[in-house]
Amino acid sequence: MAQTDAGQKEQLAKYKRVRRLKRLIIFVPFSTILFLIVMCFFLGIRLHIVKKELREALARLETTSVIDQTAAENEPGADTEAPLYTVSEVEESGRKNVEIGTPQAEEDNIRKVYLTFDDGPSSNTSRILDILADYNVKATFFVVGKEEEEYQALYKRIVEEGHTLAMHSYSHRYNEIYQSVESYSADLSKLQEFLYDITGVWCRYCRFPGGSSNTVSQVDMHELILYLDEQDISYFDWNVSSGDASSAYISPENIIRNCTAELQAYDEAIILMHDAYEKKSTVEALPGLIEAIQAMEGTKIVPITDDTEPIHHISND
Repeated sequence: MAQTDAGQKEQLAKYKRVRRLKRLIIFVPFSTILFLIVMCFFLGIRLHIVKKELREALARLETTSVIDQTAAENEPGADTEAPLYTVSEVEESGRKNVEIGTPQAEEDNIRKVYLTFDDGPSSNTSRILDILADYNVKATFFVVGKEEEEYQALYKRIVEEGHTLAMHSYSHRYNEIYQSVESYSADLSKLQEFLYDITGVWCRYCRFPGGSSNTVSQVDMHELILYLDEQDISYFDWNVSSGDASSAYISPENIIRNCTAELQAYDEAIILMHDAYEKKSTVEALPGLIEAIQAMEGTKIVPITDDTEPIHHISND
């Protein structure tokens, strides 16, 4: 009987040892796998941070390289490389508006470059204005209607710092403003009066959303152009695009390249850029772009005025 009890105890002890061993066999791999998963998670986060820092460093380096390359390309006899972004079939059309204000003095053999920003004001406007102030450069802002107090301060700052305040549209809703001449005129008049109430400036320059060559308007664009002529309002398209209108990311160095690749082909170059919250790379490119343009011989950055020859994508006829 005693041997039977002893055998049972030994069997029980053996069973317990086997159970502990099984648990250990299960626990060790599970713990190892869990540890590896946690390590992969943290390493993934760290890798993401390092990649972001690397991209920013490369962007700064490439931006500097583009500036140096642009300066070299603009030396006499330098070969020019094909642009990354072009605007084709652009017509230059003389203005028919009544001139108001004091014309700027004529400057012979000076290439004029106009930095223009559509769709603002935005969370980036202050940064853009700060950069322009740092370089003592004036630009043109084709703005939309935003009634929040923070944006009203930006409309005022644009005017107070000597930039040209111009109209884009109040709502920027293509399907509404392009339904008829009446819908377009109502939207533009609302913006014109809105900006006058805030800044005291009666705007006389505008840019059609999508440009005069847009393909979404339900009304003949020539009818809208005739309306603007009757109101003594000049519209401005562009002959150089930064490429930032795309929803896809475009790097600061490519923006600089797009803007400077064909500048020497024009006596007056109107550059299209955008002032919107998601256009961070446009803001990042701006210092390098200004420096690249200022490095070009016989070139000056100026705002749109009554002396500016409008760029028109379609004929007024």
